Amino acid sequence: MTTATTGTTSAAGAPVGRFGHLSARGANAPRSPRRPRRGEDELRALAAAGAAELGDDAPAEEVVAWAARAFPDSLAVACSMADAVLPHVIAARIPSVDVLFLETGYHFAETEGTRDAVAETMDVTVIDVLPELTVAEQDERYGQALHSRDPSRCCALRKVAPLARALSGYEAWATGLRREDAVTRTSTPLVGFDEAHRIVKINPLAAWSFDELLAYASEHGVVVNPLLADGYPSIGCEPCTARVAPGEDPRSGRWAGFTKTECGIHL
Repeated sequence: MTTATTGTTSAAGAPVGRFGHLSARGANAPRSPRRPRRGEDELRALAAAGAAELGDDAPAEEVVAWAARAFPDSLAVACSMADAVLPHVIAARIPSVDVLFLETGYHFAETEGTRDAVAETMDVTVIDVLPELTVAEQDERYGQALHSRDPSRCCALRKVAPLARALSGYEAWATGLRREDAVTRTSTPLVGFDEAHRIVKINPLAAWSFDELLAYASEHGVVVNPLLADGYPSIGCEPCTARVAPGEDPRSGRWAGFTKTECGIHL
């Protein structure tokens, strides 16, 4: 795993990473929803054109090259900080790209460390996407440990709604969805129109296997969450993520004891 180097500071004293981007927690804001954005019909047409051009199995680099042409300054990358392969692939074509990290308040320390390493060492702008309520405020309003009683509600409050607000200023977003991750993801397209957020959704790594992901990270020295090597092939919030035995469904450690299989941001 690549680790963070010691960062420097800006003229105002704020920490900056190797590429000069602000790297402190909460230092950057997502694109304003008031900035000009192309209409839905045009975005749908772009998604259809991209899907037709790329097909089902175009290499990730070709998908990202298309995205860079179509959305040079209006693309966001969603990253759970299980690894930084997707930001690395996209930053090669779109330097300083916005990387959205859903700061739920429940992450593993290793995930927070991966976020910091990405902000300090990669040519991206890490944006911490925050829920409206702190963990303490949520506990006060909904009771302690909502995730243990109603994980879907907790995910809606701390992931789904914050992401929707953050994406409202962008024309497209890229995700690290891979078809082999789960049966719910086997038909993941490289490019499509996201009906939930009304923007284009791009999945450059959809055709990759887990081994290909790790091989890319090793070859390019990309930051990887150390939990991946500690029995956590799928990493979410700490209270809702358990180790997975070899050979089991990679996502079986998520929300153990519930029928829930997705947090909701990809539904």
